[in-house]
Amino acid sequence: MSSADPHIHSHDPETGLPRRISLLLVDDHPVVRKGTRELLEGEADLHVAGEAASGEEAIVQARALRPDVILMDVSMPGMNGIEATRAIKAEQPGVGVLVLTSYDDDAYVFALLEAGAAGYLLKNTSEDDLLGAVRAVAAGESALHPSVARKVLERFSAGAATAHTPPEDDLSPRELEVLRVAATGRTNKEIARDLDISPRTVQVHLANIFSKLNVGSRTEAVLYGIKRGWIDPKML
Repeated sequence: MSSADPHIHSHDPETGLPRRISLLLVDDHPVVRKGTRELLEGEADLHVAGEAASGEEAIVQARALRPDVILMDVSMPGMNGIEATRAIKAEQPGVGVLVLTSYDDDAYVFALLEAGAAGYLLKNTSEDDLLGAVRAVAAGESALHPSVARKVLERFSAGAATAHTPPEDDLSPRELEVLRVAATGRTNKEIARDLDISPRTVQVHLANIFSKLNVGSRTEAVLYGIKRGWIDPKML
């Protein structure tokens, strides 16, 4: 998996403490970047490794910094956030892209999730929700509002595979079970309780799933499963 894999964070060899989540801020407005940086840098477990003002610059910075999470704007001069996300995910499948934008149009949501984004937030979101979303994406979890998640599942289910590809070609029976429960929006602790396994085991299964499917988040894994016919959106 990628050296910037966000799902199981290593510990700092010098301090022994959990390694901080590294972030790349992508927005063409300096004031927005400054405010976001100040918020994130105020958290002990977060570190802003760099900034970018365009999609093209985001690709270069992502390649150089290999961050855990990228906060991505949508509308920017030149290459937009959709194209930048697609290009970055092609190079670094394990990076988590969290969209932070003023646009809530369905077309943007679907295009960005198709490009590989793990979460989608509006800029009027609360500070606590933004911090929670950053940590969720870094842990490989989804950061979509429940109503958005439902709409997304319905949208992508329309294109679900009619001829199902056997999941055993990719995932073990237990991994498929974990993925199907994760698709309902349950947290790792809730999945562990439902399947009578430890949260750490759930985390390991999810990391294996992400690696096998070459995705970087729960959102991508669930959409992959729907498209392959492994997950029935009607059951969610």
